[in-house]
Amino acid sequence: MSTPGADPTVIAVTGASPYDVVVGHGVADRVPALVGDGAERVAVLHPAHLEDLARPVLDALAERHEVLTLPLPDGERAKTAATAEECWEALGEARFTRSDAVVTFGGGATSDLGGFVAATWLRGVRVVHVPTTLLGMVDAAVGGKTGINTAAGKNLVGSFHEPAGVVCDLDLLATLPHDDLVAGLGEVVKCGLVADPVILELVEGTDPASLDAASPVLRELVERAVRVKVDVVVADLRETGGADGHPGREVLNYGHTLAHAIERAEDYRIRHGEAVAIGCVYAAELAGLAAGLDAGVVARHRSVLARAGLPTTYDRTDFDTLLAAMRVDKKARGSQLRFVVLTELARPRILAGPSEADLRAAYERIGGGTG
Repeated sequence: MSTPGADPTVIAVTGASPYDVVVGHGVADRVPALVGDGAERVAVLHPAHLEDLARPVLDALAERHEVLTLPLPDGERAKTAATAEECWEALGEARFTRSDAVVTFGGGATSDLGGFVAATWLRGVRVVHVPTTLLGMVDAAVGGKTGINTAAGKNLVGSFHEPAGVVCDLDLLATLPHDDLVAGLGEVVKCGLVADPVILELVEGTDPASLDAASPVLRELVERAVRVKVDVVVADLRETGGADGHPGREVLNYGHTLAHAIERAEDYRIRHGEAVAIGCVYAAELAGLAAGLDAGVVARHRSVLARAGLPTTYDRTDFDTLLAAMRVDKKARGSQLRFVVLTELARPRILAGPSEADLRAAYERIGGGTG
């Protein structure tokens, strides 16, 4: 395992637009080099309350570039067309050109919004992500997906725009509230369920209360989860599907169909990782009903997520409301719902068109009513 004093880990993302994901302690000073010397101006998008935390990065960039700071609302409230438009107008007033760059500094919502702004300004400018949350490090900052929310649902408007680099400075997690750190484990455990069972063993063998910015186990979890995502993204960047029946990049949406519906129903007051944890248990229950997933694997979903301190039940929204939201999920095709499910641990596939009876029964099994 890695330690705070260990050298940074560099995970290469290959493909048409290769870049590196740097994981380690004290690595935020690598941001200027990833931005490059070609940019005269750099826009740094960050939640307003993180300005002090971002100061070292802002100062380092200011030594080489003209820096424009764009404070954002916190969390999912930033992911709106109105906020994106405000950023575009600011870039226009500052005369940002195609050789200039964007840096995001914040959680997953900041990466999503900032990446979308970078993807759409002049049809694409360079972007470097500096995630400050566990969720951002293992999910939103890696892979090139960008997006904003609409009244119809989460992340329905967006584009693919690969970053020039991602810097996961684990020291930034020292300021993260523990509940937010735990929520980020939802995406980490998901990676273990669909691809890397060693992640599950690490979570099962660790007291979640001992996980903090200096924890070598946390670093290994981050590195493993990033590698899972990188391997999937390199094989299927634009979510066109994998070979031999593998869901391809859609596998990263395990648990997300119900999770996004819950987030919308809760007006995004529930943490994304918490909703994903519930969604993973739901997907397992659905697979048990419709795809023959072994009851022991279903039970392990509950036990490992509970061990991490994440919720595994949900009953606050009637099923009909959630079903309507799931029907506009990005994986849906026409009127047919599609779910990523497991046939066994780390063996994912697509379940297309499950019966409404199974959908309702799975919801009852996680504590919900029939609505």
